[in-house]
Amino acid sequence: MRAIVYRSTGASDVLTLDDREISDPGPDEVRVRVAVSGVNPTDWKSRAAGGRTSFPETVPNQDGAGVVDAVGTDVTGLSVGDRVWVHLAQHERPTGTAQEYTVVPASRAIPLPEGVDFALAASLGVPAVTAHRALTVHEDGPTRLAPGALSGRTVLVAGGAGAVGHAAIQLARWAGATVIATVSSEAKAALARAAGAHHVVDYTDGDLVADVRAVAPNGVDQFVEVSLATNAAADAELAANHAVIAFYADNNGAEFGMPIRPTFAKNLRVQGVLLYTVGEPALDAAVEDITHALEDGALPVGEDDGLPLTWFDLEDTAAAHDAVEAGTVGKVLVRVADL
Repeated sequence: MRAIVYRSTGASDVLTLDDREISDPGPDEVRVRVAVSGVNPTDWKSRAAGGRTSFPETVPNQDGAGVVDAVGTDVTGLSVGDRVWVHLAQHERPTGTAQEYTVVPASRAIPLPEGVDFALAASLGVPAVTAHRALTVHEDGPTRLAPGALSGRTVLVAGGAGAVGHAAIQLARWAGATVIATVSSEAKAALARAAGAHHVVDYTDGDLVADVRAVAPNGVDQFVEVSLATNAAADAELAANHAVIAFYADNNGAEFGMPIRPTFAKNLRVQGVLLYTVGEPALDAAVEDITHALEDGALPVGEDDGLPLTWFDLEDTAAAHDAVEAGTVGKVLVRVADL
């Protein structure tokens, strides 16, 4: 089979197209014939990390979608021929989705509802699971998302045109929240509106705090934050009592500072979110709720729905990694096979 492989970390030119043997699934594993591989920032960052990899060779990319091709012993709930979306394929393993067949733990292959295509399925994974976790860490709950779960809450999504931001807007709106998105241009504002944001604020034009207050005079209950180093002080000022600021990235800085008085006076919670260490119960809850959202048609992708798709062929995976590193707006996908 064709597979993208790297044997040492570095720039994208360490990625090569190789021919590898197809592996059989072990106990509690399934083999998936990959149709589409999704690329996230974590994929190029892992590949670019200094030093050597943990494995002699690695196939990159955590997310993807395809068809179950073989099932190992002790697997229940999945059968050959099932259409699935895959997440965390490469976590602590050398076998990601940038190949024609990938073997993953059965818990990482999630059955797709009828009518969900592979482009949407491969766009889930890291972005949607991260967004779900960010929306379910408030001290007063909910710990699960469903229609009505966030009714009465105001959610601010920073970076509403990004993949995580897009998923957060859609999941929050599906769960009944009033959604505010912040963006850096009118083009990105159009994408955030298409995703379903009720209000969009361009933080490069005007006074961010005043503009958000104008649409949320009672404060923001939950933040999905991509740049805490930049936004911490503004978030603290905008927060409602008992708000949670859930941050999942270190964009624009590795440290942050917050004013003490509004932070303790409002009983604020600042919550880090990293799905690689969040634990199986949280992952299981996320995939169940995301599946229900898919069944309700709440997570569409494509430019008309706020997440433009940029496609590459498998042999051009290096260019796909470069596109994500360069900040391509929307979702970068790798076409592996027509299934």
